[in-house]
Amino acid sequence: MNPAEIPTTSVSELPTEGAVLLDVREADEWAAGHAPGAVHIPLGDLPASTDQLAELPDDRPVYVICRTGGRSARATMWLNSAGLVEAVNVAGGMKSWQTEGRPLECDHDGAEPEVL
Repeated sequence: MNPAEIPTTSVSELPTEGAVLLDVREADEWAAGHAPGAVHIPLGDLPASTDQLAELPDDRPVYVICRTGGRSARATMWLNSAGLVEAVNVAGGMKSWQTEGRPLECDHDGAEPEVL
């Protein structure tokens, strides 16, 4: 798949409810701040995560997000090529998510969520 053919959307175009979000950032990035309800599978773990990927819905798009959009574009390309899900890259990633004022949560008690 050619990079120009990767299905892409912006954070502002994401549905505010019911969207399936797959976060492919590393564990420390995830722990610092992530979207509520997102599924976390680091990019390097995707090929070995077939059981987790099989749990994602196959009747609607899975929006793939990282920090700014590079890793999620590679993940989207891989997921679509493998035919595992209908993946859509989220341009601008979690940085845009934060800028758009979308909700964030973190895994550190008492800490403010942040995008690393």
